[in-house]
This record gives sequence, structure tokens and C-alpha cells, in this order.
Amino acid sequence: MDKLRIFTGNANVGLAERISKFLNVKLGKAKVGSFSDGEVQVEIEESVRGMDTFVVQSTCPPVNHNLMELLIMIDALKRASADRITVVIPYYGYARQDRKVLPRTSISARLVANLITVAGASRILTMDLHTGQIQGFFDIPVDHLYALPVQLKYLKRIDGEVVVVSPDAGGVERAREFGKRLNASLAIIDKRREKANISKVMHIIGNVKGKVAIILDDMIDTGGTIVKAAEAIMQNGANSVYACCSHPVLSGNAVEKIKNSSIKELIVTNTIPLAEEAKGLKKIKVLDVSPVLGEAIKRIHRDESVSSLFV
Repeated sequence: MDKLRIFTGNANVGLAERISKFLNVKLGKAKVGSFSDGEVQVEIEESVRGMDTFVVQSTCPPVNHNLMELLIMIDALKRASADRITVVIPYYGYARQDRKVLPRTSISARLVANLITVAGASRILTMDLHTGQIQGFFDIPVDHLYALPVQLKYLKRIDGEVVVVSPDAGGVERAREFGKRLNASLAIIDKRREKANISKVMHIIGNVKGKVAIILDDMIDTGGTIVKAAEAIMQNGANSVYACCSHPVLSGNAVEKIKNSSIKELIVTNTIPLAEEAKGLKKIKVLDVSPVLGEAIKRIHRDESVSSLFV
């Protein structure tokens, strides 16, 4: 492990520290700040010549600033003669724009992939992408991990007959796999999205009556979809509703919506640091994914297989 170096920007220092502790490796010394006009400034404060370097940085809010920090850190490491630069992106921003749903729109998930590659990244390590095909936007190796093992370990404590609910058709595969592991049935929310961040629940496909429902999604942004889905599920006779996601973006007044909703508990991970207003809210449970990411980093560094971590 002498050649291993782990660096982080300012997006999620807590997670990077947990990963370093898991690996028993000190965080690399780097100064990541800004000039007075907002330009990002990065200085690597130790030699990385010939080192196997990992940069831990989620592109969470403020998305554009954290993305620029990541790109400039990659460039700094490349110019400092690092042997390999693996970008660890627990949460990959811009992932929702992965195709053209309307004329004259950008496929920004591909654009961001190009930016990271051109900056000098050697490979990508990420978790629970919005859609799996985003891996194909990169021309470098991508290791796509899942928070599922960590989430399952926690959710297996729930008593009662469980039904896993996908909040839309796109999440059915994820919900089906989750349901198999919990020996649970499957239901789907049929919704219509009028425009970005605004959706309307139409009806529920499947039986939730008398069951404990777990709404499963990769991320929660404004909270509108998950709260409306919970209301519809309770109206259809469910005993209780849990919500589970990997990435707690929780923008706008999402925390207030969830606090006042019929959701019994929201289970998230620490791929993104919780918003200040969410900290201390008993309804939100944060699970730690640093052991999964740390184990993957160790195996990548040793050129070992990471395929057993993909399930």
C-alpha cells in the first residue's frame, strides 16, 4: 500500500476520511480552495510521482463548483506525474440528462464523462448511477458499485410482509432485484412527469394493502415524487411506508416535505453529506458506504477483481 494515495476535494470530506480510516491510509495533502472571484485553485502538497492516486469527490451541490474542483484536481495530479488517477465519484451529478427526451437538449451525462476523461482520469469508481448505460459514456474503465448490500442489511430488520415499490418504470429492475433479496413482492408507481422536478402520481400497479412498503430509488432531489408516492401507497391500504435511496440530494424544501409526510423512515447513504436542515432529523437514517468503496479501492490498487462487490 506504499504507492497508494487518497485525495479529496471539499464535496464530501467526511466520506473520504472514513475511506482512509478503513484502508489505514492517511489522506493526501492538498490545498483545495478558491480565488476571490470564485476560480478554483488546487495545490498538491506532497509528491505523487509514480503513485497510484484516488480522488474522492461527489458532484453534489454546489454541483458545478464541486465538478470544477474534481477536474482541476485530476489535472494537478496528472501534471505532478501520478502513475494512475482513479476518480471515485460516489454520486455522479448530471446523470439524469442521459438522453434527449426533448428536441435541442444536451446529453450532459456524456459531456461530464468527456470532461473527466480529457482532464486525465485513468478509471472511474462510482456508486448507483441513475442509469447503468452511463458507464458506456466513458472511454476508460468504470467500476459501478451498489449500496444494495448495506441497505439490505439494515432493511432486513423490518417486521411484516414487505412490498418493494419502484417510483417509476425506470426503476423496476432495481426494485425487482431488491425484492428478490428481501423475499418481497413488487409494485410500481405509474406517474406522469409534467416537467423537471414536478410529477403526478397516477395509480399503483401491484398490491400494497396490509403490507410494509419500501419505496426504492437511486436519489431523492426535491422529494415531491417520493412524498406523493407514499401518500398514494397509504391510501391504498399499506400499513406503513419506508423510503430508501442511495443519494440524498434533498434540494429546495425537500427536508420539510419529508418531515411532514407519511414516510415512517427515510434510509439514505453518505455518498452525499446531509443538508444542514436534515441533520438531527430522527426520520432520516444515514448508512455508511465507506467500507464498500474502501474495499474496491484496495482491490483496484492491488489489481484484484472487484466483481464480487457489484452485487
